[in-house]
Amino acid sequence: MQTTPSESRPQHPVVISHKAQRAADLQLRIADAITAFAGSMPFVYIHAALFGIWMLFVESDPWPKLTLVVSLEAIFLSTFVMIGQNRQSAFQQAKADHDFNEQELELKTNTDLTRAIHTLTMELHRRLLDKPAQ
Repeated sequence: MQTTPSESRPQHPVVISHKAQRAADLQLRIADAITAFAGSMPFVYIHAALFGIWMLFVESDPWPKLTLVVSLEAIFLSTFVMIGQNRQSAFQQAKADHDFNEQELELKTNTDLTRAIHTLTMELHRRLLDKPAQ
């Protein structure tokens, strides 16, 4: 695992790769920024204030336009939620693939070590049994 300059704790190689890929794509950076803001309390406060002001001071009958605006916003926000879920799914798959490859390599290494230990043990037994005790 590696440590990125901006963080002091080690990060999984897939995390580093995933962040680099997302940082390289303008569309993904925009989607990440919108998703991060839409999932925050300032987003809620701003919307509550704007809708309150609109209903109280701007429109005498705000419900038709407000319904349209809120519906359109819900469509876009649900799209950003799906983008976030797809991103998370892709990340989890990349991490699972990386972990699988690492585990397979470790299993192969352990198997090779076990075989080598078995071979050495058999050789020691052969030498001890073939050589009479003095």
